[in-house]
This record gives sequence, structure tokens and C-alpha cells, in this order.
Amino acid sequence: MTAERVNPPDLSPPAGFSHAVVAAGSRLVFLAGQTALDADGKVVGDTLPEQFARALTNLLAALRAAGGTPADLARVTVYATDVAAYRTHARELGRIWRELAGRDYPAMAVVEVVRLWDERAVVELDGFAVLP
Repeated sequence: MTAERVNPPDLSPPAGFSHAVVAAGSRLVFLAGQTALDADGKVVGDTLPEQFARALTNLLAALRAAGGTPADLARVTVYATDVAAYRTHARELGRIWRELAGRDYPAMAVVEVVRLWDERAVVELDGFAVLP
């Protein structure tokens, strides 16, 4: 994939996301929502950062299985049950993102939800990628 991250100077400086991603490639990969489920289907992690790390690991595992890399991500949506807690942990979540996915940030949004499918889950990530 070729990806051009677009961050216009008349918008606020992005921190941990890109305002737009222009992606060219031949395959689209739509990634289902991933929470902090382990291989046995149990939510692991008691804290938001622990669950975020596992959910992102799961999302990237699905992407890699489809032949992609974190740099191929064009869009990710984060669903959090507590956006205030997400903001409180933003620095740590950013560090986790960089460790697992690097610095090629996709277009992103964080959305607060009442709850997720599994009641123990506090965060879920989905998205799509464009592969060469």
C-alpha cells in the first residue's frame, strides 16, 4: 500500500492519529472489532491499558493473518466505555500503540459507548487496511 498521511496546517496538530489517510492498493481488509479476549474467549486485563494492549494485539494479529502490517492501517475506531479514563491514560495508550503498531498513524476516532458485547471489556478496536 502507499499511504499519504494528510494533516492540514489549518487543523489542530494531530497527536496519535492522522486527520486523513489517502491509501492506494489492491486489497481492502476490514477488521472486526477486537477486545481483550484471549485464545479461550476470556477477557484478560483489569485495567484500560492492559485491555487496550490486548485488543490492539488481537487487531494486529488479524491484520497480519490477512497479509498486512500496521503501516497498512487506514482507519481505526476505538470504542471505550469511559472516554474520561481513556483521556487519563492517553499517554500510556500512545506508548502501547507505538510499541505495537509504530508511528504510521491511521485516521482514528475514539467513541464512548454504554457497554461492549462482553461486559468485562472496556475497550474495542476495529478498522480497515489497504494492502498492496
